[in-house]
Amino acid sequence: MNVTADQLDALQELINIGVGRAASLLNEMVDSHIHLEIPFVKILTATAAYQELNGRFHDASLASVKLNFTGSFYGTAGLIFPTESASALVSVLTGEEPGSDDLDAVKIGTLTEVGNIVINGVMGSISNVLKQHMNYALPVYLEDKIDNLLLPANASEATKILLAQARFTIAQLELIGDIILIFEVGTFDALIHVIDEEISLLADNSY
Repeated sequence: MNVTADQLDALQELINIGVGRAASLLNEMVDSHIHLEIPFVKILTATAAYQELNGRFHDASLASVKLNFTGSFYGTAGLIFPTESASALVSVLTGEEPGSDDLDAVKIGTLTEVGNIVINGVMGSISNVLKQHMNYALPVYLEDKIDNLLLPANASEATKILLAQARFTIAQLELIGDIILIFEVGTFDALIHVIDEEISLLADNSY
């Protein structure tokens, strides 16, 4: 299905609300101020999403935190960073020196926590604002290439990928990752239907 400008704006607003909450939680965890923003949101087919991300991350090693969600909508949510950016983020958050053995030891736990906060912020925003029930699995940390991280084995062209670029700015250090929501067949249409109802309700209340 094609997504209208209003629908895409509504999706971006939902994600912005979620990352705003996530940034507030992250700021409580560390001394450095964390600014987290979403420059753009795109709705892509599985093939188009792969082509876009592969163009940026071809053969690169990536760090990813992923979790499955079920309920009114179901699919997979993930936060992906190049491993160098992931290590830099962990170094800032933990105070460990880049390249140290201690940094590697704490990286998985720290990134899993960051990914969990950001993903739950976004999914919680979608759930709360649209008044839809959601269940979340435990987050899983993976390091791999984009081919093995992006798509589930059963992904088809009917699978919709919501791709949001996440920009972390921490003490003059700018890091860019990607928030990826993979909606299984049919549930993206259900999400857009609920968004349309919300847009209509807001329009009615404005008169």
